[in-house]
Amino acid sequence: MASKFTELAIDCADPKSLARFWCSVLGYEVQEEDDEVVTIGSPMAPEGKSRRGPVPPTLTFAHVPEGKAVKNRLHLDVNPTDREQAEEVRRLLDLGARHADVGQTGDESWVCLADPEGNEFCVLASRHP
Repeated sequence: MASKFTELAIDCADPKSLARFWCSVLGYEVQEEDDEVVTIGSPMAPEGKSRRGPVPPTLTFAHVPEGKAVKNRLHLDVNPTDREQAEEVRRLLDLGARHADVGQTGDESWVCLADPEGNEFCVLASRHP
C-alpha cells in the first residue's frame, strides 16, 4: 500500500486571515481553529486519513515568528471551475492576491500570483474538471 496526500502545512504570520483567504479561493471551510493553527478543508468530503482512495487535501496554517524570505519551493496550482482564467485571476486579486514574478517569460499558459502573505501559486488555464 502507498501513502496518500491528505494535508499541506503552511507556515504563516496570521493563520486565521490566511485561512479565510484560501477558504474563499477554494470553496473550503474551517474545520479546526485555535490561536496558533487553523485547518481548512472541502465541505464536500470529510477528512480523508482513514478513507480509501484519493481525497481533497486539507490545508493547515500554522503561526511561525519568521516571515517568508524566498520563493516557495512547493506551490499550489488552482484551476477555475466555473469561469475563464482571466475572470478567476481578477476574482483572486479582489480577494487580496497579487501578481508575482518568479521568472516567467510571458509565454506561460498560467498566471503566477501570491497570497496575502507572499506565497506563490499559479492559476492554470487548460485544466477544467
